Amino acid sequence: MIELRLMLELTPKENFCYNEINKHSIQGFLYSPFKQEYPEFHDIKGFKFFCFSDIFPVNDYKEGEKKNILISSPDRSFIQFLNSKLEGEKIIAGHLFHVKSRIIKVPFNKVWITGSPIVLYKDNRNNIYYSFDRDKDLLFFLDRIKDNALKKYNAFYNEDLAFEDSIFDKLVFNKEVVVNNIKKGNEFIIIGSMWKNLEKEYVSDEYKKFYSFLMETGLGEKNSMGFGFVNPIKIV
Repeated sequence: MIELRLMLELTPKENFCYNEINKHSIQGFLYSPFKQEYPEFHDIKGFKFFCFSDIFPVNDYKEGEKKNILISSPDRSFIQFLNSKLEGEKIIAGHLFHVKSRIIKVPFNKVWITGSPIVLYKDNRNNIYYSFDRDKDLLFFLDRIKDNALKKYNAFYNEDLAFEDSIFDKLVFNKEVVVNNIKKGNEFIIIGSMWKNLEKEYVSDEYKKFYSFLMETGLGEKNSMGFGFVNPIKIV
Protein backbone atom coordinates (compact mmCIF):
# COMPACT_ATOMS: atom_id res chain seq x y z
CA MET A 1 0.00 0.00 0.00
CA ILE A 2 1.21 3.49 -0.89
CA GLU A 3 0.17 6.53 1.14
CA LEU A 4 0.45 10.21 0.26
CA ARG A 5 2.05 12.72 2.61
CA LEU A 6 2.74 16.41 2.35
CA MET A 7 6.26 17.74 2.72
CA LEU A 8 6.50 21.45 3.50
CA GLU A 9 9.79 23.26 3.08
CA LEU A 10 9.87 26.34 5.31
CA THR A 11 12.43 29.07 4.60
CA PRO A 12 12.39 31.81 7.27
CA LYS A 13 12.94 35.45 6.35
CA GLU A 14 14.49 36.30 9.73
CA ASN A 15 16.35 34.83 12.70
CA PHE A 16 14.45 33.67 15.79
CA CYS A 17 14.36 30.91 18.42
CA TYR A 18 13.05 27.44 17.65
CA ASN A 19 10.50 27.47 20.49
CA GLU A 20 8.73 30.58 19.15
CA ILE A 21 6.71 28.27 16.90
CA ASN A 22 4.78 25.60 18.79
CA LYS A 23 2.19 22.94 18.00
CA HIS A 24 -0.70 25.41 18.14
CA SER A 25 1.11 27.71 15.69
CA ILE A 26 1.43 24.92 13.13
CA GLN A 27 -2.11 23.67 13.73
CA GLY A 28 -3.46 27.17 13.11
CA PHE A 29 -1.37 27.50 9.95
CA LEU A 30 -2.76 24.22 8.61
CA TYR A 31 -6.33 25.18 9.55
CA SER A 32 -6.09 28.57 7.83
CA PRO A 33 -6.90 27.39 4.26
CA PHE A 34 -10.08 25.74 5.54
CA LYS A 35 -11.42 28.92 7.15
CA GLN A 36 -12.38 30.42 3.79
CA GLU A 37 -13.59 27.35 1.89
CA TYR A 38 -14.59 24.90 4.65
CA PRO A 39 -15.15 26.95 7.82
CA GLU A 40 -17.02 24.06 9.46
CA PHE A 41 -13.85 21.90 9.47
CA HIS A 42 -12.35 23.63 12.51
CA ASP A 43 -15.52 23.13 14.52
CA ILE A 44 -15.99 19.42 13.78
CA LYS A 45 -16.35 17.49 17.03
CA GLY A 46 -14.28 14.37 17.50
CA PHE A 47 -11.36 13.11 15.43
CA LYS A 48 -9.81 15.28 12.70
CA PHE A 49 -7.84 12.41 11.06
CA PHE A 50 -4.53 14.09 10.36
CA CYS A 51 -1.18 14.50 12.05
CA PHE A 52 2.12 16.32 11.54
CA SER A 53 5.72 15.89 12.57
CA ASP A 54 7.86 18.15 14.66
CA ILE A 55 9.65 20.77 12.57
CA PHE A 56 13.11 19.57 11.65
CA PRO A 57 16.00 20.02 12.01
CA VAL A 58 15.49 21.00 15.64
CA ASN A 59 17.53 24.17 16.00
CA ASP A 60 16.94 27.91 15.89
CA TYR A 61 15.55 29.53 12.75
CA LYS A 62 18.06 31.40 10.61
CA GLU A 63 17.21 33.55 7.64
CA GLY A 64 17.41 31.53 4.44
CA GLU A 65 18.05 28.16 6.16
CA LYS A 66 15.34 25.66 5.25
CA LYS A 67 13.35 23.56 7.66
CA ASN A 68 10.80 20.85 6.97
CA ILE A 69 7.59 19.42 8.31
CA LEU A 70 5.63 16.33 7.24
CA ILE A 71 1.84 16.07 7.27
CA SER A 72 -0.03 12.77 7.11
CA SER A 73 -3.68 11.79 6.78
CA PRO A 74 -5.64 8.72 5.68
CA ASP A 75 -7.78 11.16 3.66
CA ARG A 76 -5.95 11.81 0.38
CA SER A 77 -8.26 14.73 -0.48
CA PHE A 78 -7.07 16.47 2.71
CA ILE A 79 -3.43 16.16 1.61
CA GLN A 80 -4.22 17.28 -1.93
CA PHE A 81 -6.22 20.28 -0.72
CA LEU A 82 -3.44 21.52 1.57
CA ASN A 83 -0.89 20.99 -1.19
CA SER A 84 -2.86 23.38 -3.39
CA LYS A 85 -3.11 26.09 -0.71
CA LEU A 86 0.09 26.36 1.31
CA GLU A 87 2.76 27.52 -1.13
CA GLY A 88 4.11 31.07 -1.20
CA GLU A 89 4.78 33.77 1.39
CA LYS A 90 3.12 32.73 4.65
CA ILE A 91 3.11 33.94 8.24
CA ILE A 92 3.45 31.41 11.06
CA ALA A 93 3.31 32.70 14.63
CA GLY A 94 4.13 36.20 13.44
CA HIS A 95 7.17 35.13 11.38
CA LEU A 96 7.40 35.32 7.59
CA PHE A 97 8.32 32.20 5.61
CA HIS A 98 8.57 31.18 2.02
CA VAL A 99 6.78 27.84 1.82
CA LYS A 100 7.22 25.13 -0.79
CA SER A 101 4.85 22.19 -0.84
CA ARG A 102 5.06 18.78 -2.48
CA ILE A 103 3.30 15.45 -2.15
CA ILE A 104 5.49 12.44 -1.47
CA LYS A 105 4.63 8.75 -1.67
CA VAL A 106 5.23 6.67 1.44
CA PRO A 107 5.07 2.85 1.22
CA PHE A 108 3.46 0.95 4.07
CA ASN A 109 5.81 -0.69 6.55
CA LYS A 110 5.10 -2.53 9.78
CA VAL A 111 8.02 -0.89 11.65
CA TRP A 112 7.72 2.74 12.76
CA ILE A 113 9.67 5.47 14.53
CA THR A 114 8.05 8.50 16.15
CA GLY A 115 8.41 11.90 14.51
CA SER A 116 6.59 13.64 17.37
CA PRO A 117 5.68 12.57 20.93
CA ILE A 118 2.87 10.07 21.56
CA VAL A 119 0.39 11.51 24.05
CA LEU A 120 -2.16 9.63 26.13
CA TYR A 121 -4.43 10.73 28.93
CA LYS A 122 -4.30 8.78 32.16
CA ASP A 123 -7.26 10.80 33.45
CA ASN A 124 -8.73 13.19 30.90
CA ARG A 125 -11.31 14.61 33.30
CA ASN A 126 -8.52 15.94 35.48
CA ASN A 127 -6.17 16.64 32.55
CA ILE A 128 -3.55 14.14 33.74
CA TYR A 129 -1.31 12.67 31.05
CA TYR A 130 0.21 9.21 31.12
CA SER A 131 3.89 9.32 32.13
CA PHE A 132 6.34 6.43 31.87
CA ASP A 133 8.58 8.10 34.45
CA ARG A 134 5.72 8.25 36.94
CA ASP A 135 3.39 5.36 36.03
CA LYS A 136 5.77 2.71 34.61
CA ASP A 137 2.96 0.65 33.08
CA LEU A 138 3.61 -0.54 29.52
CA LEU A 139 0.41 -2.60 29.40
CA PHE A 140 -1.70 0.48 30.15
CA PHE A 141 0.12 2.33 27.37
CA LEU A 142 -0.46 -0.45 24.83
CA ASP A 143 -4.11 -0.93 25.79
CA ARG A 144 -4.87 2.79 25.53
CA ILE A 145 -3.06 3.09 22.20
CA LYS A 146 -5.06 0.16 20.82
CA ASP A 147 -8.41 1.40 22.17
CA ASN A 148 -7.82 4.87 20.73
CA ALA A 149 -6.69 3.45 17.36
CA LEU A 150 -9.76 1.25 16.98
CA LYS A 151 -12.10 4.13 17.84
CA LYS A 152 -10.47 6.33 15.18
CA TYR A 153 -10.45 3.58 12.56
CA ASN A 154 -14.09 2.61 13.12
CA ALA A 155 -15.18 6.25 13.07
CA PHE A 156 -13.33 6.92 9.80
CA TYR A 157 -14.51 3.81 7.95
CA ASN A 158 -17.83 3.32 9.77
CA GLU A 159 -16.82 -0.23 10.67
CA ASP A 160 -16.73 -2.26 13.87
CA LEU A 161 -13.22 -3.71 13.89
CA ALA A 162 -11.90 -5.40 17.03
CA PHE A 163 -9.08 -7.81 17.79
CA GLU A 164 -7.46 -9.47 20.81
CA ASP A 165 -3.76 -9.23 19.95
CA SER A 166 -1.43 -6.53 21.22
CA ILE A 167 -1.18 -3.62 18.82
CA PHE A 168 2.65 -3.90 18.78
CA ASP A 169 4.94 -6.85 19.39
CA LYS A 170 8.26 -5.01 19.68
CA LEU A 171 8.93 -1.59 21.17
CA VAL A 172 12.16 0.33 21.77
CA PHE A 173 11.69 3.32 24.07
CA ASN A 174 13.64 6.49 23.42
CA LYS A 175 12.65 9.09 26.01
CA GLU A 176 9.83 10.91 27.73
CA VAL A 177 9.36 14.56 26.80
CA VAL A 178 7.53 17.54 28.22
CA VAL A 179 6.09 19.92 25.63
CA ASN A 180 5.15 23.49 26.56
CA ASN A 181 2.34 25.01 24.54
CA ILE A 182 0.76 28.45 24.59
CA LYS A 183 -2.84 28.97 23.47
CA LYS A 184 -4.53 32.35 23.71
CA GLY A 185 -1.84 33.51 26.12
CA ASN A 186 -2.22 30.52 28.43
CA GLU A 187 0.67 28.11 28.89
CA PHE A 188 0.06 24.42 29.45
CA ILE A 189 2.22 21.31 29.56
CA ILE A 190 1.76 18.04 27.66
CA ILE A 191 3.67 14.84 28.49
CA GLY A 192 4.54 12.44 25.68
CA SER A 193 6.94 9.66 24.71
CA MET A 194 9.34 9.15 21.80
CA TRP A 195 10.11 5.69 20.38
CA LYS A 196 12.96 4.30 18.29
CA ASN A 197 10.93 1.31 17.21
CA LEU A 198 7.24 0.33 17.16
CA GLU A 199 6.69 -2.93 15.33
CA LYS A 200 3.99 -5.46 14.54
CA GLU A 201 5.90 -8.59 13.56
CA TYR A 202 3.24 -9.88 11.18
CA VAL A 203 0.45 -7.87 9.57
CA SER A 204 -2.03 -10.02 7.68
CA ASP A 205 -3.90 -8.73 4.66
CA GLU A 206 -6.98 -8.50 6.88
CA TYR A 207 -5.33 -5.90 9.13
CA LYS A 208 -3.10 -4.09 6.66
CA LYS A 209 -5.78 -1.42 6.08
CA PHE A 210 -5.96 -0.82 9.84
CA TYR A 211 -2.20 -0.40 10.29
CA SER A 212 -1.91 1.72 7.15
CA PHE A 213 -4.67 3.98 8.49
CA LEU A 214 -2.94 4.22 11.87
CA MET A 215 0.40 5.06 10.25
CA GLU A 216 -1.25 8.09 8.61
CA THR A 217 -3.64 9.31 11.29
CA GLY A 218 -1.08 9.05 14.12
CA LEU A 219 -0.84 7.24 17.45
CA GLY A 220 -2.52 8.22 20.68
CA GLU A 221 -4.37 11.45 21.28
CA LYS A 222 -4.09 15.05 20.06
CA ASN A 223 -3.02 13.99 16.56
CA SER A 224 -4.36 17.16 14.94
CA MET A 225 -2.10 19.10 17.32
CA GLY A 226 0.88 17.24 15.86
CA PHE A 227 1.29 14.50 18.46
CA GLY A 228 1.79 10.82 17.65
CA PHE A 229 3.25 11.25 14.17
CA VAL A 230 5.11 8.14 12.97
CA ASN A 231 7.45 7.36 10.08
CA PRO A 232 7.85 3.89 8.58
CA ILE A 233 11.39 2.55 8.73
CA LYS A 234 13.15 -0.47 7.33
CA ILE A 235 15.10 -2.80 9.60
CA VAL A 236 18.12 -4.21 7.73
